[in-house]
Amino acid sequence: MNGAESLLRTFVAAGVDTCFANPGTSEMHFVAALDRQSEMRCVLGLFEGVVTGAADGYGRMTGRPACTLLHLGPGLGNGVANLHNARRAQIPLVNVVGDHATYHRALDAPLHSDIHGLANAVSGWVHHSTSAANVAEDAAKAVQAALQPPGQVATLVLPADCAWDEAQSPAEPLAATTASKVPEARIETIAKLLREDPACTAFLLSHPATLGRPLECLGRIAAHTGAQLLTDTFVTRVERGAGRPRLTALKYFAETALEQLRDFRHIIRVGAKEPVSFFAYPDKPSRIAPEGTRFHLLAERNEHIEDALLELSDRLHIPKNTHAHVENPQPLQPKGHLDSDTLAQAIAYALPDQAIIVNEGATSAGSIPFATANAAAHDWLDLTGGAIGQGIPVSVGAAIACPDRKVLSLNGDGSAMYTIQGLWTQAREHLDVTSIIFSNRKYSILQIEFMRTGTLNPGPKAMSMLDLTNPELDFVTMAASMGVPGIRVETLEDLNTALSTALNESGPFLIDIPL
Repeated sequence: MNGAESLLRTFVAAGVDTCFANPGTSEMHFVAALDRQSEMRCVLGLFEGVVTGAADGYGRMTGRPACTLLHLGPGLGNGVANLHNARRAQIPLVNVVGDHATYHRALDAPLHSDIHGLANAVSGWVHHSTSAANVAEDAAKAVQAALQPPGQVATLVLPADCAWDEAQSPAEPLAATTASKVPEARIETIAKLLREDPACTAFLLSHPATLGRPLECLGRIAAHTGAQLLTDTFVTRVERGAGRPRLTALKYFAETALEQLRDFRHIIRVGAKEPVSFFAYPDKPSRIAPEGTRFHLLAERNEHIEDALLELSDRLHIPKNTHAHVENPQPLQPKGHLDSDTLAQAIAYALPDQAIIVNEGATSAGSIPFATANAAAHDWLDLTGGAIGQGIPVSVGAAIACPDRKVLSLNGDGSAMYTIQGLWTQAREHLDVTSIIFSNRKYSILQIEFMRTGTLNPGPKAMSMLDLTNPELDFVTMAASMGVPGIRVETLEDLNTALSTALNESGPFLIDIPL
């Protein structure tokens, strides 16, 4: 057994059985060891941003880490944007980065780089293996680190000789760290607040309070007290749709978020931080805190949120039959002109039960959260770190994590081009993903931001930097070249037909919608 095989066997024993990879020369012994480890599924991505984004999507849907395999510092650098999104999502992910052999690093070969410096920017834990004898133990520590509540990126750097040298045996899995208990005094403070002033109180939620029993409990608390349920603007994963409590996301722009929060005297944080503006603007505040509003902490994301909410519910003496949601009419199939509102209604109508929506639709998808609030029950995965190019890769990971569920990937045309190679992986793995491209032929959000920074009357050179024409992007042809069938739709009737076809058949499909 060599070091690479001991690492893979340790991973599988610890529950890490899926690897998203884009290997190079220094990782060939890891690749060869895959033939001797049948329980490890390995998925090839044609760009490292696809690899890291797919591992993110897998972790969001399973709560367990996948591992990546990246080639040296440049490979890690290519995957950093989606590792940044994964870090912000706070999901478990084991990031394996190959390195030159230990004795070769001092020679400063062309691909030598500061892997630690790159990894530290996007990881909660970084370790460099020093010998094949220690690789298995290092692998077990990496998995344990990734699972540290609420989850984090753990990067293990694997020098080539640590992979090819002889090793003794795999390591046993290490016990996972448990979430911290929320102090009872904090729970009682929130209970007292909800007894005394519930009408002007809102919960501000983030993952994992937006899932499962915590979400159901929050729905019952809101129904009993009248407190409102808000979420961060972009959340790792939210359970939405029929039968789930209604959640409202904070608005993207600071001034609209301020207006949204203006009527609340108290905001209770559950897994969320105090909100801030995404960017600084001249003469505008960075903190989204209306005058007089007080923020209160119930639980951080590394604390046991479910237990805290159950205890809070008991202290409020909420009857067991309290309804956690309000039933509303199901969406209707729209008719008329194709625009951002009717396409949102079309998606809501066609959405199958237990679908997974991966949202990177930017400005074109603004109407979809509202339209799908009463659609079939589904999960919603958002762009947590703001680094575009996440939508297609996260869809890959989500589809592999949940092969019995339809995945709907919403993408702006500009962001889709960052990781369009992910369509090839969808075809290779025959993944059940429908990718929608909103083709407005521009970086629309940047045009909006351009004006918000106070720059007036931009000239043709400036505007050309935000324009995606000359030449036009042909997503249907690009998809076909990578084995994914697709269609361009220009009417609402054609969109309804395309959605019905794509969402009722298995396998990857792409719908290009000019806007």
